[in-house]
Amino acid sequence: MAESNEIALDSNGWLWGWFSWSRCSSTMLRTVEKKIFSYLKTGYRGWYVDIGPVVGVSDKIWTISLNQDSPKTPIVLLHGLGAGVALWVLNLDTLAMHRPVYAIDLLGFGRSSRPVFSKQAEEAENQLINSVEEWRKEMQLEKFVLLGHSMGGFLAASYAIQYPKRVKHLILADPWGFLEKPNDVANKVGLPLWLKALTYVVIPLNPLWAVRFAGPFGQRLIETIRPDIVKKFAPFLKDDPSIISQYIHQCNIQNPSGESAFYAMMQGFGWAKNPIVKRIDKLDPQISITLLYGSRSWIDNLNDETIKQIRSSSYVNVQIISGAGHHVYLDKCDTFNKYVLEACALNDTNSKLMYSTNKEDLKLIENDDVKNNDIVKKKGVYN
Repeated sequence: MAESNEIALDSNGWLWGWFSWSRCSSTMLRTVEKKIFSYLKTGYRGWYVDIGPVVGVSDKIWTISLNQDSPKTPIVLLHGLGAGVALWVLNLDTLAMHRPVYAIDLLGFGRSSRPVFSKQAEEAENQLINSVEEWRKEMQLEKFVLLGHSMGGFLAASYAIQYPKRVKHLILADPWGFLEKPNDVANKVGLPLWLKALTYVVIPLNPLWAVRFAGPFGQRLIETIRPDIVKKFAPFLKDDPSIISQYIHQCNIQNPSGESAFYAMMQGFGWAKNPIVKRIDKLDPQISITLLYGSRSWIDNLNDETIKQIRSSSYVNVQIISGAGHHVYLDKCDTFNKYVLEACALNDTNSKLMYSTNKEDLKLIENDDVKNNDIVKKKGVYN
């Protein structure tokens, strides 16, 4: 694996100094990330992509690639809040079997640059979207499958709306920020108690402030509050699954740049100020969508009903993965990987997807030529 020089942590400001009393550095984050990736069977490359002055003076995106020489359409992965490229470790080997895979630390997260984002929701969102587009230009990717989880799903949908010619297929894994915030949040069914409490507490604070405030005890705090996340990796990281909590701690003990952008975009943590549902109609109808939800997730998956009504002539495949929570790519990684591979393979062989008049049948049309096997039964596909 090749790497470029590390980005130094920004420690300016007395407030940041107060909250950064834990041991953290770009070197520590790099070390724990490399340890996690040492469990991969597929060779990978990691490097910084210089995207120029998108938000800061000279922004850089930390990038991981696998199977980069494959001629197949690449897939690009966008992580959620508080995460980074290493949390895709249960998915990377499988997804890279037949195509190039690129995973990035979004600007303001992980090992990427941490500039000061706008405090205005729309502008902060556009800054993040523009950083992804500038990264694409530097990578010279003409068209790709775009997969985003949670906040990354929100940004993936926004990117596809703004740059439709670049997205061949959109995969949204338990996406955050799609629906409008309901009027009666307190009594909303399905929200876990920790999220209800967090929604109230973090009104004046960045969502992950407690991890920084806990200082050297931040890793223990993560393991105490979310032991399930560490357990998800135990079968894979048999020697030391606790490196996952170390990684999450190191990602979030730093200057909360991207987290501040999320704070600007959010409305009560669980919702976005500018929800995707208000603009999904602007998405190019030729862009096909796969939605993957966890059956036990706190994310409201009823928005597939709205999407299939708005996108009546477009391909929309909705799958509810039984037993999975919000981290659907971890909870049931084999099932998740299977659906992602199916979506990628479908788009490799079909340049255009549309529906037949029979709502139970999916008609696959390639170059407007109908073939004998073009009708495929598929549960969970709507028009």
